[in-house]
Amino acid sequence: MDWVNETIERIAQWGKGEQGVTRLAYTTVDLQAREYIMGLMREAGLTVRVDQIGNIIGRMDGTDPNAPAVVTGSHLDTVPEGGKYDGVVGVVGGLAAIKELKARGSLTHPVELIIFAAEESSRFGFATMGSKAMAGSANLLAWGKARDQEGNSFPDVLKRCGLDFQALTNASRSPGEIKAFVELHIEQGPILEKEGVQIGVVGAIAAPTRLKITIEGMAAHSGTTPMDQRQDALVSAAMVILAVQEVASEQSHKGTVGTVGAIKVYPNVMNVIPGRVEMWVDIRGVDHESIIETLQDIKDAVSTIAEAQETPVAIEVLSSDKPVQLHSDVIEVIETACRKLGVSYRHINSGAGHDAMNMAQIAPSGMIFIPCANGISHNPDEYASPKDIEAGICVLTEVLYELAK
Repeated sequence: MDWVNETIERIAQWGKGEQGVTRLAYTTVDLQAREYIMGLMREAGLTVRVDQIGNIIGRMDGTDPNAPAVVTGSHLDTVPEGGKYDGVVGVVGGLAAIKELKARGSLTHPVELIIFAAEESSRFGFATMGSKAMAGSANLLAWGKARDQEGNSFPDVLKRCGLDFQALTNASRSPGEIKAFVELHIEQGPILEKEGVQIGVVGAIAAPTRLKITIEGMAAHSGTTPMDQRQDALVSAAMVILAVQEVASEQSHKGTVGTVGAIKVYPNVMNVIPGRVEMWVDIRGVDHESIIETLQDIKDAVSTIAEAQETPVAIEVLSSDKPVQLHSDVIEVIETACRKLGVSYRHINSGAGHDAMNMAQIAPSGMIFIPCANGISHNPDEYASPKDIEAGICVLTEVLYELAK
């Protein structure tokens, strides 16, 4: 497993800064990391192609040319100042598993490793774009308008990478092409480490509902405007943030969470009462009804605040994905592999979104979690031990073998 850990460290060099790793989708460092992985895939004897959105697909043929593929994979892009294990463990671990399968001899089904493009929403505001395109659920209207913080449009960025936004629908694959999809990933939470369990067998993946809330106040001089005559958009925003916290806490027993993760204040000057605030809200859970209730309660709370503070509010729903139940047959194969290998496991749900949730639309899908230190992820301190990575790869290898033999 030395090769696995060395490869993870090597990939971390692309985008490494003073604080963590920043490798946003389609940036130079992302493209360099992708080229490196494609080279490793070819060295392992895989046939490599890139689809219209930039998903990398490496294929090891099976003995039956008409058999559907057994697929694993994850992503290489990161959040700003993120860690080096999120996504990368599934990519490098998937390649290690396929190399082991290749050494065992021929399999009936082809086995594929996919490196999904733009899994993180950090650059364009949309998550799991590569797997959505592969699943045929790309939101072309919204994606066509998406821009990064530098003002670059998503279609233009694709064009500079030699990809064609107008041909994006050609990235979709039919359900019959894939027998099953299995993703190896760090947990990004504290449960496995806390309980001393080696493997998490994922039953459901939480889906994000994302909002943009814009609050309009009245910009005015901070020294001459009496307190009782202000329409302070930032004060209203503070109340909205607390309302999101309160509403989500009331639904937390159902596994639902709510976060205000970004905020912009205008004109953002110390001596001017804020005239407008924009904020972005992330609501997640595995209980769809709870998510709907949370969303409605937040809307009601925001309306009450807007009326009381005389600061009009606009709420835009940016995305609304449904939680995904993973396939019982794949879950059973993962459990069997854990028992065969003598690896401890438990059932677990994922609070984070993953490419597996989109692949589940076109193929039976499952996820294998391994512990991460202190449950920390999307952070420079993100860490998974070589021992836990090895256990995850061993389970993944057995699962792929069982599905493809």
